[in-house]
Amino acid sequence: MDIFAKIAEDRIKKAYEEGEFKELPGMGKPLPHDDLSDIPEELRMAYRLLRNAGMVDQENDLKKELLTIQDLLKCCEDEAERKKLQQKLSEKQLALERIVKKRNIFNTSASQFYKDKVYKKLI
Repeated sequence: MDIFAKIAEDRIKKAYEEGEFKELPGMGKPLPHDDLSDIPEELRMAYRLLRNAGMVDQENDLKKELLTIQDLLKCCEDEAERKKLQQKLSEKQLALERIVKKRNIFNTSASQFYKDKVYKKLI
């Protein structure tokens, strides 16, 4: 156990002994269900951090909707319904692009460097 883990453990024990954890909201109630079964176990903690920071929900929801629409398009035989689904798909793709652009993920020189490395690996 490293020194920081030891310090944190000691502080938690001290706070518990002093009763600082009594009467917390939700005390004695079960934790809310958090279904992350579709996310690999080693990524779940990072996903929770991003989600709790408000960085994942909207983007993740849009990606799920895009997959659903794409699945519907594969099965759709009605041409009018197909056009509606195509329009909806385009709208969702644009919304996702706006979210990604708004975050400015690749604006720093370091991230640009890694972006280039990833692209070279993929090509």
